[in-house]
Amino acid sequence: MEIKRIYTELKSYKNRDELPAELANLLAIAHQAAENAYAPYSRFKVGAAILLANGKIVIGNNQENAVYPSGLCAERTAAFSASAQFPNIAFKKIAVVAINPEKTQSVPVSPCGSCRQVLLEYEELAKDNIEVILAGEVGEVFVFNRIRDLLPYSFDGSFLPENEI
Repeated sequence: MEIKRIYTELKSYKNRDELPAELANLLAIAHQAAENAYAPYSRFKVGAAILLANGKIVIGNNQENAVYPSGLCAERTAAFSASAQFPNIAFKKIAVVAINPEKTQSVPVSPCGSCRQVLLEYEELAKDNIEVILAGEVGEVFVFNRIRDLLPYSFDGSFLPENEI
């Protein structure tokens, strides 16, 4: 038997003031998107902002529904909107901010597994890393170099049979 380890590397900033201007701006846009989330049931608001290779920024926020599986996370809302508006334009960065109704969110919140998988697809499609910036309302900010760092040993198209179209 052999034991193998998977490591994830991230940059940790004490607060937004330490961030490079481009990341701080993207995070501010994600925060505004979170403020506008439609979350009447959980009241837990999440916003995402994606910086595209063409310089455009596309936002998304969580959209809840009384039929819970019918809602959608902020990250996928932003990703699907970006892909629909700007097909074949690579995602360069995504910032995600969460707002907790019960207490000030001071710990960065990570995308769920479904969002990680969707974002990995866009990273693979572009054959380039998507930088990930994660934050709460205040406090520490995490920056990952790529989506794959959030989803080690992931499933992608290479596992599927070859298409013969």
